[in-house]
Formats: sequence, structure tokens, C-alpha cells
Amino acid sequence: MLYNALKLAHLLSLIVWIGGMVFTHFFLRPAAQSLEPPQRIRLMHDVLQRFLAAVTVAVVVVLASGLWMIGRVAKQAVQAGGSFAMPLDWTLMATLGLVMMAIFGHIRFALFKRLQRAVAASDWPAGGQALAAIRTWVAVNLALGVATIAVTLLV
Repeated sequence: MLYNALKLAHLLSLIVWIGGMVFTHFFLRPAAQSLEPPQRIRLMHDVLQRFLAAVTVAVVVVLASGLWMIGRVAKQAVQAGGSFAMPLDWTLMATLGLVMMAIFGHIRFALFKRLQRAVAASDWPAGGQALAAIRTWVAVNLALGVATIAVTLLV
């Protein structure tokens, strides 16, 4: 039962993370382009502030639940007298997930900080540059997220 609950938490956290990137990248950002730079940059700042806070929680849940589930399966294999070799799809999923977490860290703790400083200073060109960098890295992370899902389901 605990394994299934952790797997559910793992998947729901991924839905928040990947689904939020899809929404922001393909729907919110294009719609916000009709706004003047000060309004657009403030809107994206406010949305990203909330989204990045939620993804921070999601990343912690994904990492903790993923490690716990792998550990549990490994422990069961050893207790049964066997050895544990992580399946290829799990290895790829974990590797891609760690890369995604590192990219998220860069977005959250470097690029978003630039955006915050630009908004606080009403420096709209710097805010636009920060948003462009965030957009690029979100696209990379989204591609990695989709690849992770594909690997998990197809390998």
C-alpha cells in the first residue's frame, strides 16, 4: 500500500511539473505576448513565482518517492537472497530526472532571481532577457520530461 501511495505521489508531482511547463510554454506565454512589456513581465513573474514554488515541492516529492521506491525494490531483492540490478528504464528515468532537477535548480535559483531583480528595478529589457532564458531552459526541461515519459513507457 505504501509503495502504491508513493508511486501516486510521484506521478501527481510529475503531472504538476510537466503539465505546468506545457501550460506556461504553449498557452500562457503566447497569450501574454499581447500585453505591454511591464504588464507581461510582471504577470509572468507572478505566475512563475507560484509555479516554481509548487515545482520545488514536486521535485522534493519526486526525488524522495523515487529513491524510496528504488530502495524498497532493492531491499526486497536482497532479502529474498538475490541481487538488485536497476532496470534500464529506471536507470534512464532516474538519470533524466536528475538532469531535469539540475535544470530546474538553475531556473529557480539563477534565472528567476534575475527576473525578480529586473521586476523590482522596473528594468523591462533585463526582465525580457531573463524570461527568454527561462523559456529556453523550460523548453529543454519539457523535452527531457517527455523523453523520460516515453522511455518509461516504451523501454
